[in-house]
Amino acid sequence: MTTGSNSSYTEERALGALKPREFISKAREAAAHMSLTIGYAGDNGFTAYTGNGAFSWNGVLNVKVADGRACISSHSTAYETIDSGKNKDLVATFLVQLDALSDNQNNTNQPAGIQQPSEDETMSADEAPTKSQSFKNLLSIFVPAPGFFITPILINLNILVFIGMIAAGVSVLTPDGESLVRWGANFKPVTLEGQWWRLLTNCFVHIGILHLLLNMYALVYIGGLLEPYLGKARFLAAYLLAGIAASVTSLWWHDLTISAGASGAIFGMYGVFLAMLTSDLIEKEARRSLLTSISIFVGYNLLYGLKGGIDNAAHIGGLISGFIIGFGFLPGFRNTEEPSPQWKPIALVSLLVLGVSFGVYKNLPNDLVIYEKGIKEFTDTETFALSVFKLPDDTPREEKLFSLRDEGLNYWNQNLALVKSFDQLHLPEHLLKRNVLLKEYCELRIKSYELMYRAIAEDSPGFDAEIDAVNKKIEAVIERLGDEG
Repeated sequence: MTTGSNSSYTEERALGALKPREFISKAREAAAHMSLTIGYAGDNGFTAYTGNGAFSWNGVLNVKVADGRACISSHSTAYETIDSGKNKDLVATFLVQLDALSDNQNNTNQPAGIQQPSEDETMSADEAPTKSQSFKNLLSIFVPAPGFFITPILINLNILVFIGMIAAGVSVLTPDGESLVRWGANFKPVTLEGQWWRLLTNCFVHIGILHLLLNMYALVYIGGLLEPYLGKARFLAAYLLAGIAASVTSLWWHDLTISAGASGAIFGMYGVFLAMLTSDLIEKEARRSLLTSISIFVGYNLLYGLKGGIDNAAHIGGLISGFIIGFGFLPGFRNTEEPSPQWKPIALVSLLVLGVSFGVYKNLPNDLVIYEKGIKEFTDTETFALSVFKLPDDTPREEKLFSLRDEGLNYWNQNLALVKSFDQLHLPEHLLKRNVLLKEYCELRIKSYELMYRAIAEDSPGFDAEIDAVNKKIEAVIERLGDEG
């Protein structure tokens, strides 16, 4: 079976009479004859790198053995869309060397050394793939295959969610905030009110088709590079954990930002790979090429996120958490005595990331919801305070004084204290401006009630002009509050 994407290629073959260790030994010998550099090596396979220089095409050859079959795959180290068949040629050259070694061992009279085919014979760099090949390569992005299994599933899930949004009437180009929240986007006021599942669902919701395409392009690239190293279980765990950590970081940083998209989780996978590039699991020369490519991607996207409208907090949170997750997985790569995947490192890393994320989530103050509840309390108290104006004209004097002093003034002082308590909350700028007006409103109401109380207590019309002046100021503040929304 063969599969391929625009910048990767995979082929399988049966081991036949060979045992897994025998096949791997023979495969490593074939890689050595091709002058490939062995990087990571374990009981079930190895990774090898071309060394064509920083300004030439370079590939990563992965050989894995499982269930009586060998999976041989190649992917480009550079961030490219089409490899012009170089990955396929690298796999084909390797298989030729492997078959030649098998033939040599069956015929001891032949020379042990095998001449590596020249670049002209094996890599047709100038020959562009046909339209049918390009179409098949494009379709292969969506089909799970050995070494590239979880990535297509994640891509398909993201696309299916987006198709569901479009079918429900959401805009293809610019979905509105309400639609995004309805489909599971991360929004602090609702996420912190018990809808914790948004920390994960927002990773599969996208803000328009362009947002989706850019993220899926980045996912294809990092998935092709990283999934062959991590395997299915590690790759899936890292992706989901980094996505959750990125969402929590976004909650911590933003108050009213609606966050959605796979970019936080994708940045996490780049963080995982950066952690691997600091180790000796990948050969030194290959590390340089990969580190340059990934650093350019990460740096450009973080700088681009500074222009606004992009949740850079999620990007940074995903990148840092992915870096930590990658280091958590490293001991499992070095210990090849246990069967793969190694569930112990996955479980420990999962407990760490989920524990920290849950702790941050539970301790984040939901200031906007606190504010909204406070405003409702303010409105209810205001209604009680204004009931003094509903007293009949023939209400006894003492009852009017009681209503002004023990009810009206008391309620307005409560509201003033409530509004002052909002100063302790972390609120958006427009709400902070509104609070200033609410304080002024309460203080004017208090002054008005005090004047009315004195006018009734002293039975003097001399306070009428002053009361009218204060009431005009109250009307002006109410109008400004209306303008503030």
